[in-house]
Amino acid sequence: MPQILAPRRLILMRHAKSGWDDPRLDDIDRPLNARGQRNAVTMGMWLKDKGYIPDQVLVSSAVRTRETLERVTRGLGLCPPETVLDTLYLASEHRILSALKQATGDCVLVLAHNPGIGEFAAHFASHPPLHPDFLRYPTAATAVFDLKAPTWAEARFGENEVIDFAIPRELEAAE
Repeated sequence: MPQILAPRRLILMRHAKSGWDDPRLDDIDRPLNARGQRNAVTMGMWLKDKGYIPDQVLVSSAVRTRETLERVTRGLGLCPPETVLDTLYLASEHRILSALKQATGDCVLVLAHNPGIGEFAAHFASHPPLHPDFLRYPTAATAVFDLKAPTWAEARFGENEVIDFAIPRELEAAE
């Protein structure tokens, strides 16, 4: 009998809102602002409530992405294994796909930056959702995809179903 592989799920998140208070900081070193800190926890709670629980995280090396992950895990109530990747800092959609092809988890959270993350989302989807912010991919926007391919190494653009999409502004307005 052939082995049936578990479906792969991708959670694709843009970092939360960062601060610009210190003009001396390099871009990679900018932290989250207060809204970003709150939004990241909100997104973690949303993931938990929906049952989208990552078992692996690939995160950009920027301070704001790592701080977003720290607060997302507070909302989730758990800390999945993470890999910090310099290659995800301001990565193009193709570089994000290359990183994803190395994933080993069944449900992988990728946390990176625009414009690459928004372009990746738009091209990774078989049919982008009608949500007005999906193509803009604002801070802390999160899409959940079911991978069509049986393995991450075989993941391709244009084939994957978007099963959910959320932004913190709408979630917090509904509270």
